[in-house]
Amino acid sequence: MFLGALLDAGLSRKELEADLAGLGLPHRLRISRVHRGALAGRYVRVQVPGAKPRRKPRARKAAPDPVHAAEPHQAHGHAHGRRHSEIVRILRRAELAAPIRARALTIYEALAAAEARVHNIPVERVHFHEVGAVDAIVDITGAASGLERLGIERVTSSPVALGHGQVETDHGRLPVPAPATVELLKGIPSVPAHAAFETVTPTGAAILRAVVDEFVPLPAMTIESQGYGAGDDRAGPMPNLLRAIVGRASQAGSDRVAVLETNLDDLVPEHFDHLMERLFEAGALDVTLAHQQMKKNRPGFLVRALARPSERLAVARVLFAESTAIGVRTSEWDRLVLERESVRVDTPYGRVRVKRVRGLEGALEVSPEYDDCKRAAARHGVALRRVVEAARRAADTES
Repeated sequence: MFLGALLDAGLSRKELEADLAGLGLPHRLRISRVHRGALAGRYVRVQVPGAKPRRKPRARKAAPDPVHAAEPHQAHGHAHGRRHSEIVRILRRAELAAPIRARALTIYEALAAAEARVHNIPVERVHFHEVGAVDAIVDITGAASGLERLGIERVTSSPVALGHGQVETDHGRLPVPAPATVELLKGIPSVPAHAAFETVTPTGAAILRAVVDEFVPLPAMTIESQGYGAGDDRAGPMPNLLRAIVGRASQAGSDRVAVLETNLDDLVPEHFDHLMERLFEAGALDVTLAHQQMKKNRPGFLVRALARPSERLAVARVLFAESTAIGVRTSEWDRLVLERESVRVDTPYGRVRVKRVRGLEGALEVSPEYDDCKRAAARHGVALRRVVEAARRAADTES
């Protein structure tokens, strides 16, 4: 449903499938236009070669807690499943852009950790059966790809509407919402959906937990598109659809960022370049290094990384893995931001990304991306300033 909503809102199927091909997993996306109640949406199904189609449950009349078909839930006792470590390895080795890989790993690890907690087993023992593994990996990677391809910088969601009843899983019959779904939604506002079916699956809850920056009513924005992702056709008081609304912030907006800090007195200075690169790959919005005097009068460094709250864990992992940090302080700060967008412009030296920022008085400023200009200058053997000036002129012409 998440993929369907993004595709309906403007995500290119060609770009999505190109990213998913990087997983190296045999699958096919079956995408169709369907109606759910009075509304139309995109219905996406992940088809795995050789997999038997899932049987639809027989309707039960006058059942207080009807059983409905749902995604294959994770299991820990399948001999032919994919282990946690195998799925992490697939995502790490996949041919994906760094931000897509980082976000996909964050989503999957949240899902695996929730399953481990509700079944009281180590994360390493969590299995996905063969079809469910591919289904979940494609859903998760597709969500990360779609947000990146659409250039989404911030995600908000209304409180999560939860259905009731029961669902058939590989563990037998479970209550709705499923235990792993509840685990993933801890600390997230929810409301009753008044629908006797599963409105949020564990994979859907993991995506919400990892990508949503704030659970609030629709924020102020200039709406650009909307899309509807369809679930299975089910009788009930509301159509089984997920709606995505894409828009631009109106001039100065506000959001919240996670701030991660650590003090280091044994950081090798020439290693900081590698640490910064890895932090940006994990989703950091900004990284700074400041000299400071530490305990016992030792010279040291303060490393600070800003990230979306949803990327906090991924960025912290890099700080622990790539530096000598043994503790990381985290907090959330309110931030005021100007309206901005990133576009690509054509220049005599190739396509270059340009950031366009609109000030409080409405004036538009353009700033060519340094890395793009640097590569173009080296490729064509010209001065960097010539590429920068060409990108500015092209951006001014298009604005």
